[in-house]
Amino acid sequence: MADFNALLAGYRRFRETGWTAERDRWAELAEGQSPQVMVIACSDSRADPATIFDTAPGEIFTVRNVANLVPPLELGGGRHGVSAALEFAVTVLEVEEIVVMGHGRCGGCRAALTQSFKGAPPGEGGFIAHWIDLLDEARERVVAEHGEADERPVLRAMEHETVKVSLANLRTFPCVRTRETQGRLRLRGAWFAIASGELHLLDEATGMFSPA
Repeated sequence: MADFNALLAGYRRFRETGWTAERDRWAELAEGQSPQVMVIACSDSRADPATIFDTAPGEIFTVRNVANLVPPLELGGGRHGVSAALEFAVTVLEVEEIVVMGHGRCGGCRAALTQSFKGAPPGEGGFIAHWIDLLDEARERVVAEHGEADERPVLRAMEHETVKVSLANLRTFPCVRTRETQGRLRLRGAWFAIASGELHLLDEATGMFSPA
């Protein structure tokens, strides 16, 4: 496993090879970015969008958080990190596509399914519990169809449902809804299977995921 010294060693390799070989590209990126795709993914260290999609710096605008969640539009107080990134990507960068990508063995989805953070003392899981309660209604749908067992098929259903929740919440933002209606923005759902390395895409018409 990589510690910080290993990261520094990686940086030095990057400077000697990756950066030097792409010096002109980095000079261009220093003047600004113009990605066409925004990816909303999980913070999980096993599900890095840049690795999965084999992209170079500057090609995707990425937001990562626990369970790849997009909260619904909320005005007023609070610090809205996902909302700010979304607004920037859509209205300033004018991305043409937004991909919500879930993944297998997601700890955030398991916590939502098992409610393992409910009732935790303040400061010991409070932030996580408040975040994943965005999935309470999704959990009810999954449990109603599959039961409460903490088993792989049920967890996968929860992971799939989480992608659908974020897509629905994206459409509560006027800037997203307007551009999608105008054909200037497309929303996509995806799910990555860590064990097999397969990417599955959501067909919103059927609600089903299938290999890309």
